[in-house]
Amino acid sequence: MARSTKRYRAKEISTDEKQLVTRLHELARKHPRYGYRMMTAKLRQEGWQVNFKRVYRLWRKEGLKVPKKTRKKRRLGHSGNSCVRRRAEHKDHVWCWDFIHDRTTSGKALKWLAITDEYTRECLALEVDRSITAEKVVDVLVNLFISRGVPKHIRSDNGPEFIAEVIGEHAKRTGLEMLYVEPGSPWENGFAESFFSRLRDELLNCEEFANLAEARWFARRRKEEHNEERPHSSLNYQTPSAFSAGCAAASAPAAPTLQPRHNRQCKPLPLTQSILS
Repeated sequence: MARSTKRYRAKEISTDEKQLVTRLHELARKHPRYGYRMMTAKLRQEGWQVNFKRVYRLWRKEGLKVPKKTRKKRRLGHSGNSCVRRRAEHKDHVWCWDFIHDRTTSGKALKWLAITDEYTRECLALEVDRSITAEKVVDVLVNLFISRGVPKHIRSDNGPEFIAEVIGEHAKRTGLEMLYVEPGSPWENGFAESFFSRLRDELLNCEEFANLAEARWFARRRKEEHNEERPHSSLNYQTPSAFSAGCAAASAPAAPTLQPRHNRQCKPLPLTQSILS
């Protein structure tokens, strides 16, 4: 007889196998990271007389599989003032500031204050002194307001210099809104953290300052280098000054304009790229 005249007729699924399949689905929902071998072990713990080949057959038949691992999502933080939730939309829209500490060769303290424009990535001020109080911070702000204008917002942490009454009174007089991030959440002030990580890596960890005057000279040099010479990856490897000039020229049709990233004028850039720059 020809083999083609005969074929196997599947037996009706037994009650035992139906119960086994039902139990497999229950275990798959409870342990989604388990594969068929682990399921076999779990079934044997419960008293099922099965081998892994039978479980594998039913596993494939029912379309069960271990899902691929997914990357953990970085949360946006709890504060509505974070650099992800309240992003800079144009030049001089949001500034950020913060402090970083270092020491001279004699062991005396150095305190650095940096103010940056989150949109253009420009370093607007880089001051260093033995101590910087809230009054000195206001003096730096006043000089910036005269030369550059008043921004819409300034983002900062809850340091005593930034939450001082003199800062709040000055902000009210000038119409400046302060964006205070959640305490203990430095990533919400990510642009300031990124600037200081580069400052620490490229300057403070490489140079040893003999005195305050030398530190101030390096501060002026660093500010100039950051704005005029250092390419920024989130600005399509333009310097912050070149990108800022392109943004300013966009409002004046007669002035030559630079082509920002993706051929769009002054497009806000993703935070993840800015942090890695």
